[in-house]
Amino acid sequence: MLQPNIKKITNFIFELNQLKRQKNTGFKLCGVKDPYSTADHIWRAAQIGYILAELEKADAEKVVSIILIHDNGETRVSDQHKVAARYYSKKEAEEKSFNDQLDGLGETIAKKWKKYSREFELRNTPEGIIAKDADWLEQAFQAKEYMEIGYPMVENWIANVEKALETASAKRIIKQMKKTGFTDWWQGLKKMTYKKLYR
Repeated sequence: MLQPNIKKITNFIFELNQLKRQKNTGFKLCGVKDPYSTADHIWRAAQIGYILAELEKADAEKVVSIILIHDNGETRVSDQHKVAARYYSKKEAEEKSFNDQLDGLGETIAKKWKKYSREFELRNTPEGIIAKDADWLEQAFQAKEYMEIGYPMVENWIANVEKALETASAKRIIKQMKKTGFTDWWQGLKKMTYKKLYR
């Protein structure tokens, strides 16, 4: 049985910080000057995943766990857009990177994370399907925000995600998202604090 190695675990935790520094390359193709990071994407996708899992009556904690690790391999191979994927297997490179990262984390973690990674890639469980829907849906939400601030080319993300979604809940959410402005959430929440001195 492979035992956890505290030095390797420590290095892995430092390595995860690369996901905060790494910018989404696909949105750069559309001219977005400072796109969000992979860590930003994971954070919101995990919360979307939890919500979708509850709506779909699946294991929400498992879905979140799948999403939290789904881009770990990118710390070593970086985020690659779909044009780059035309020339080499991004999936193969990420999988090799991910598997190398598991060395030293211990057999229990390695076994579970490999299982989660397969579920995400193969979408062969309800949680794997929901995790992938959450991953895609988060990117559609980000695309909508970029589109509304002046990057029209990202509309393609929304159309592609809409075609790919599998769960009924994700399909309902993207339909609503398309009709909703990204700043609608705070409308009516502002509290005006000024006082008139003279009438």
